[in-house]
Amino acid sequence: MLAEERQQLIMQMLKENNVVKLQEICERAVCSESSARRDLQLLEEQGRLVRIHGGAKIKHSLQQELDMDGKATKNVPEKALLAKEAVSQIEDDDVIYLDAGTTTLAMIPYLTEKHDLTVVTNGVLHASYLADRGIRTILIGGALKNTTKAIVGVKAVSYLGQFRFNKAFLGINGIHHKYGFTTPDPDEAEVKQMALEQSEETFVLADPTKFDIVSFVKVADLSQATIITTGLSPQLNARYSEQTTIQGAIR
Repeated sequence: MLAEERQQLIMQMLKENNVVKLQEICERAVCSESSARRDLQLLEEQGRLVRIHGGAKIKHSLQQELDMDGKATKNVPEKALLAKEAVSQIEDDDVIYLDAGTTTLAMIPYLTEKHDLTVVTNGVLHASYLADRGIRTILIGGALKNTTKAIVGVKAVSYLGQFRFNKAFLGINGIHHKYGFTTPDPDEAEVKQMALEQSEETFVLADPTKFDIVSFVKVADLSQATIITTGLSPQLNARYSEQTTIQGAIR
C-alpha cells in the first residue's frame, strides 16, 4: 500500500472511531510500525490529527459539533455501558436532571427499573421517550436548538434555576486536565452550568475519545463532577483521578 493510501486509511479509521492505535494501523495497512509512525507525523504536521501515546486521535475544532443523527451512530456500545453505570447511581424517589445528548438518551430504557422518579430535561427527544415509558417528566422551556434538539437560552437557564436535583447527568464534548469540562455552544454551556449548580451530585458521561479534548466554552472544573467512562487507559486514569472521581463502566 502506498503512503498516500495508508494516510487515507488512517483518516478513515479516525472518522469511524476518533482514536486509532498504531498496531491497528499496521494490521489494516499491512505495514511496519516505522511506516505508520511516519504517516502519523506527516498527518499531524498537516493539522489533520493529534498523535498520542501508541497511536493518534482526531483533531477537533473548538466549535465543531455533530447533530443528533451524527452522534447517535458513534460509540454505541460504549454509550450503553455508560448508561447502565449512570442509572446504577440513581435511587428510587430521586429527582434527576438529564442533559440533552445521545449518551444520556441511552439511560432512559434503564430508568424504568427505578420507582417514583421525577426527571427534568432540556432534551426534546428525551422528554418524549420518558413520557412513552410513563416516567414523570418536566421539559424546561426556552429556545430549541435544531441540531441537538436541546432547549437552551436565557429562559431555559432561568426556568432550570427553579429546581433542585438529587443528581444531574451531563454529556460533554471535551475533558481536559487543565481546561476542565468544555462544550462548543455557549448557550448549552449555560444550561449545563445551571444544572450542575442545582444538583447535589453531578455525573459527566464520556467515552475515552472525549479526554484530552478542549472545546470552545468551559462548563466547569473537573472537581465539580464525577466522570463515568469506560476503557480509559491507565495513563489517562491516573492523570484525571488526581482532580476528580473516575467511575469505570464494567464490560
